[in-house]
Amino acid sequence: MTLVASEVEITTRTSALNTEKNADGQVKRLHHIPRPAIKEAEREWLLGQMAAAFRIFAKLGFADGSSGHISLRDPIEPHTFWINPYAVHFALLKVSDMVRVDEKGNRVDGANKPVNAAGFMIHSAIHKRRPDIHAACHMHSPYGRAWSTFGKGIDMLNQDSCMFYDDLSVYPAFGGVVFAQGEGERIAEYLGPKNKNLIMQNHGLLTAGGTVAEAAAFFIALERACQTQLLVEASIAPGSIGHSMGEIKKTLVDDDTARYTKEGTGSPEAMYMQFEPEYQLLLKETNGEFLH
Repeated sequence: MTLVASEVEITTRTSALNTEKNADGQVKRLHHIPRPAIKEAEREWLLGQMAAAFRIFAKLGFADGSSGHISLRDPIEPHTFWINPYAVHFALLKVSDMVRVDEKGNRVDGANKPVNAAGFMIHSAIHKRRPDIHAACHMHSPYGRAWSTFGKGIDMLNQDSCMFYDDLSVYPAFGGVVFAQGEGERIAEYLGPKNKNLIMQNHGLLTAGGTVAEAAAFFIALERACQTQLLVEASIAPGSIGHSMGEIKKTLVDDDTARYTKEGTGSPEAMYMQFEPEYQLLLKETNGEFLH
């Protein structure tokens, strides 16, 4: 039997779309987290993400003096975690700058540098309460800090806002700089048993995940969602042109659609892929300097 050219093309062609289905009918996503099987390699892989996240945050304008921290649960000794040194600019941080501490704040590995006490209090409480969280980011980013003033969550205004559907908590209090263990524990309590994202009133944003990439991608997305929320609210506030026209109002994504969208855009794998392009660009721009 002789196949014509069109038949050969059909039998060999494969879909380039990330909606292709497996034999069981399930969608075969391109989203994949390439976690190394060996724990030592996984540690280096995660620390590379951590250093990259700081560099990317610096480019996005999230660096703010000595404020801000990312923590990473150590995959080999999970009762310890890595955190950035105090008062080092995000744009300068490398893997070798990170400090590993135990549950009491004692240095056990990494750079011999001091770490932010408030950062330790927040992150240690989260890692202790939530074993599923392996990384957490907290920054005083401009729009997150502004929207946090209201002590409210965000509306499901668009597809990107839906990344946080049923995955965002609000800590409705501000007890000053977190130097007390109790304040860190209250923050962890308000994050709850399953959510990965938190708006801290009068303070800023905190995001978390199973990888640094997931936590960092959530942070970037939540900062932008807060910016969108502020723009929308300003557009319809009393005294605005939108308010005076009386024809502009918020149209929200309904619950079913928001839930479906969250499943496709806010999963750990999807958030990892949100971070990966930023990581690859940084890798090219710096020739991997941050990995040392």
